[in-house]
Amino acid sequence: MSRPVYAVFVAGGSGTRMGSELPKQFLKLDGVPVLQRSIERFLEARGDARVITVLPEKFIGLWSDICLNSTVSFTQTVVKGGMTRFHSVQNALERIPDGAVVAVHDGVRPLLTPSLVRRMLESMEDCPALVPVLPIVDTLRSTVPGVAAPDRSKLCAVQTPQIFWSEKLKTAYRQAYDTAFTDDASVAERAGIPIKTITGERFNIKITTPEDLTLATALLRSSLV
Repeated sequence: MSRPVYAVFVAGGSGTRMGSELPKQFLKLDGVPVLQRSIERFLEARGDARVITVLPEKFIGLWSDICLNSTVSFTQTVVKGGMTRFHSVQNALERIPDGAVVAVHDGVRPLLTPSLVRRMLESMEDCPALVPVLPIVDTLRSTVPGVAAPDRSKLCAVQTPQIFWSEKLKTAYRQAYDTAFTDDASVAERAGIPIKTITGERFNIKITTPEDLTLATALLRSSLV
């Protein structure tokens, strides 16, 4: 693929659901900060990717200290986050030129495998937007009385990284913010960009709770990821 690759890591969490004073992206997963693992996993697949790390302004100094003390060897551009995830990605896109491929990844998905990144990037030559998804395996039920349970065969669970041609995503993010924008694919789809999907990974979990961190540690030590 001739396009340069930019990897945006969105790490705006405050740690509320984790029950920790330290935001979840900075907690250690088997001795390494979660955010560092997320970035390094991506770089295993594409070592020349330009890394952009998006953080709340109040945590930028903390991340700088962590990088100095955690043998971080990759080069990165740190960008101040916005009021919402939408605005944070918007800020990152200001640093990315047209004609590139941009992957937006949750900074707290540290079990991403390089093979998924490679599979996705190999598809980007003629695909403007690609999103990893998994089928829903649990039975779903509506919390609204009288509303029928959703048909899980018509639904899927969405993961990151979500990868786009940069000029397409930059155009999509010029729209006004809407609370319906829950990820980059929803922003791109509203702008009329066709979204293709690819099979994601069962263990590409998002670290949100203490149980997630325990599970991720067990998976990492089991060599399953």
